[in-house]
Amino acid sequence: MPLNNRLKNQHLLWRAGFGPMAENAAELETIHQKKLWDLLVKTSEKKPEKIEVAQNLIDGLFKGVKDISAIQKTELTKEKRKQIRQQYKTDVKNLNIRWLEEMVNSEAQLREKMSLFWHGHFACRVINSFFQQDLLHTIRQNALGNFGDLLKAVSKSPAMLQFLNNQQNRKKHPNENFAREVMELFTLGTGNYTETDIKEAARAFTGWGFNLKGEFEFRKLQHDNEDKIIFGKTGNYDGNDVIELLLENKQTALFITKKIYRYFVNEKIDTAKAGWLSNRFYQSGYDIKKLLADIYTSDWFYEEKNIGNKIKSPVELLAGIQRFLPMELQNNSVQLLFQKLSGQILFYPPNVAGWPGGRNWIDSSTLMLRLQIPQILTANQIIDVTPKNDDDVMMGQMMEEKTKALKNISVNVNWEMVNKVFEQTSRGNLLEKITQVVLQTGNTLNSQVLNKYTNASSRENYIKSAIINLMSTPEYQLC
Repeated sequence: MPLNNRLKNQHLLWRAGFGPMAENAAELETIHQKKLWDLLVKTSEKKPEKIEVAQNLIDGLFKGVKDISAIQKTELTKEKRKQIRQQYKTDVKNLNIRWLEEMVNSEAQLREKMSLFWHGHFACRVINSFFQQDLLHTIRQNALGNFGDLLKAVSKSPAMLQFLNNQQNRKKHPNENFAREVMELFTLGTGNYTETDIKEAARAFTGWGFNLKGEFEFRKLQHDNEDKIIFGKTGNYDGNDVIELLLENKQTALFITKKIYRYFVNEKIDTAKAGWLSNRFYQSGYDIKKLLADIYTSDWFYEEKNIGNKIKSPVELLAGIQRFLPMELQNNSVQLLFQKLSGQILFYPPNVAGWPGGRNWIDSSTLMLRLQIPQILTANQIIDVTPKNDDDVMMGQMMEEKTKALKNISVNVNWEMVNKVFEQTSRGNLLEKITQVVLQTGNTLNSQVLNKYTNASSRENYIKSAIINLMSTPEYQLC
């Protein structure tokens, strides 16, 4: 495919963000990739404001936060427990929508995209909406900073401590779940530690928990103060020491680098490039922004083999459509439903390993829905689809209004802004230009077939129908 300047810039915007916006899409013809990268960094420098949807559990009922299981067992009526759970569900829905809006509208595209990556890396599923919003804020604050700082902050978050059962990790009765996942999923990767390392690290993490205000607390009386042997080294280690040992291990830098390479560059990892990136990442003291700069300012990132080869996640797909087609949704809950049907609901990862991604996003049912989403949104179509029951992530309750949501889709698209992208393009070159702007693949689509289903009654209708038709192709699922 011809690797023109626009294609390279769109590649950067799709990988480092959620795709181009209509209002600046025309500028991608001329701006250089290095300048665009600098702009992405600059717009993401400011610390994010916290997305707040939940009070400190149920303020007015309790002062501070208590473990929900304890509340349910001893302090609440059946009706009050139901009320709490309903409030949690409502809060998480609102948190989901608010964060998705940030992905669509925020100038800080690099920060939000990296936050989405860490959201999957540090997969966490708890019903406490207050914990969820705090963990999200921790991730967004540290998404482009130092990985060690991010790892420590996430490891001490009430959400992660509760999800991985470290609140129950006490001396003489260690719970290995937290220590295992920190090594297997957050740092070293499978096969780079022993079962002894896990058992000893679990002892080191004893006493890590949170207090009634939902703040990290080191409970000294529950901590195992005896020596532990971890990675062949002996010491009276605590949780902080274990994290430092993990960061000292170059395997952590390699594991994180490979995962980032697979997510942002290509699922087929170039081992030589990953090794070079990993060494620089380690030498920088785990500077995330420097690692990303090494990737996004390299010539090899813009090679043809790395462009248009990544299947968009459902969230990337939804955000990308809304960025290029500025729209107002009268019923935001439809976005939750599309996430459910497509297999990626923010704050509800399938398990502790997060979403597997890649070809796992696509099967016969999800592909058909994904191809219909642009038409459903822009034509206010009615679609009657029932999500699969998924009790594991408690989304059966969350999607009770599924049919109602689908039958009340009302969307206003600002087509005037979209038309401006093509105002300098002649009528004869319009379809080719629209294809270049909408698609990232080198596949040549049959123009006769496209024109057959395109409304040519006016220039505006032609642009509108051509974009929707192209967004409804398998090629648009790639970036």
